[in-house]
Parts: sequence; structure tokens; C-alpha cells
Amino acid sequence: MQPTQNSTIITSLTELGLGPNEALLYEILLKNPNATIPVLTKASQMTRTMVYYVLNNLIGLELAQAEKADKKTIYNAAPPEKLEDFLADQEKELQRQKNALKGIVSDLGSLYRLSHNKPGVRFFEGMEGIKEVLEDTLANNTQKMILTFSDAAGYATYLKDWNTSHYAPKRKKLGIFEKVIIPNHPLALEFLKNYKSNEVTEVLFVDHQSYPFKTEINIYENKVSFVTFSPKAHIGAIVESKEIADTMTAIFNFTWQIGKKYCAELQPEWLSRYQSNTKKATN
Repeated sequence: MQPTQNSTIITSLTELGLGPNEALLYEILLKNPNATIPVLTKASQMTRTMVYYVLNNLIGLELAQAEKADKKTIYNAAPPEKLEDFLADQEKELQRQKNALKGIVSDLGSLYRLSHNKPGVRFFEGMEGIKEVLEDTLANNTQKMILTFSDAAGYATYLKDWNTSHYAPKRKKLGIFEKVIIPNHPLALEFLKNYKSNEVTEVLFVDHQSYPFKTEINIYENKVSFVTFSPKAHIGAIVESKEIADTMTAIFNFTWQIGKKYCAELQPEWLSRYQSNTKKATN
């Protein structure tokens, strides 16, 4: 019996991901073992060229086989159980496409927002979310520069090992320079004293009692990111806007210049050696 384009089997096969012609020919093959091209052409009402094309697709999907018999080629459908393998392959491909989209959606969104003059804001939760925010300062930083108001005490409490083993050496390897203003909390001083990437880091300490930063702010490219190491919640955000980034850059530069002048006595003795390494690396 010749199948029709509206059969339930064909509808189900197309829902699994087969094209209409592949679904039609697969059903014909199921009902016509050892089918030849003339048989398939007549049953499907396709041209011979189209039948060959669709058969090649089915064979490539491992849903059909071809073999020689009595000097002619015959075709058979693969067992229906093979459709489970086909579906599994479809799911893997879908996951690959999702991962590919995840990898570019941020850049595509940036292009859209910048071309439409719309600031983009993304929010993140948990320590893994904070790590993702901080990773962005390295992954999307063609200017090789980060300006930071740092809650180094919070950093030392929650991300010391991750920073030491991953973020700091990665930033150093990428050659991304950081100028950072840090309240001189004892935890921050201890954290920075033996910092592993001081060759690409310039530090200015300010009084932690007068200026107790509770959020770390990173300014880079056309973005400003925020991460908060609160005992109650770990949250982060990335704001993408040239105007906001430019304004924050101006605020940082103003603070840096004033701090260099009025906070000189707050700089620890070991920082002069630290900054010496920085100058050598940038010369």
C-alpha cells in the first residue's frame, strides 16, 4: 500500500527531525524490503534524482542501507530502534547549538545595544556568577586595561584560592594591566603583600575606615561590572554603556590623582618594591 504525505507515521517522523521526503521514503522502505529505485520512484512519486538524493541522506543518518543483489542495488530501512540513535544525535546537536549561542549571545547583544544606544545590564548570582562577571574583564578586554575600586578584603575572604590559581595568573598571561584603589583593611594588605601578578598591577591604598568599599567595581572597555561579597548574598552585574564607562573612568582617574597626593602616608613600605616591579614590566 502506498503511503501518503499525511500519514501519521510521516507526521511523527518529521516531528523527530526528519525532512518530509526522508520521512516518506523511510516509511516506504519499511513496507517494501529490498526495494529498488524503480519501486521507490513509483511509490514516492519523486524523480529518480530526488530518490537518490533522499536515499543518500537516509544512509548518512544510518536509517537506510544499500547493498548489491543480482547485479542491482537494493535498499532497506534500518530497524526502527535506530531512530532512538538518530534522536540522541539530534539532542547532542541541539546542545552544541545552545552552547554556541551562549558563547556569542553576549557579543550579539552588545552589538545590538551599542548600535541602538541602549545600555545593557546582566545580573549574576552566587560565587559562580561572580566568577563569570570577573572572567568577563579578561575575555572581553581588547584595551588590556582594568580600573578597579576593589573590595580586596572580601576578595581575600571568598576568592583568594581562585584568584591565586586562576584569575591573577590568567590576567598576567594575557597582559591585562590593572590600576586598583583598595581600602587598607588588614585582610586586603595581607592579600596584596604577596600578590602573584604585581608586575601588571598598580595599587593605591586608601583609609578603610573612612572609605569602606562593600562592592568591587571594574571599569573596562565600554563596561562597568559590580560584584558584592556580602555574607547574605553574592551578586554581580555587568552594565554595558560607553557613556557610563567613560563617566566611571573619569571618577576613577580623579580619585586616583587625589589619592596619590593625599594618601601617600597610607602606602605600606613593601608597596614601593611592588610598584617597582610594575614600572619595569611597563617600560
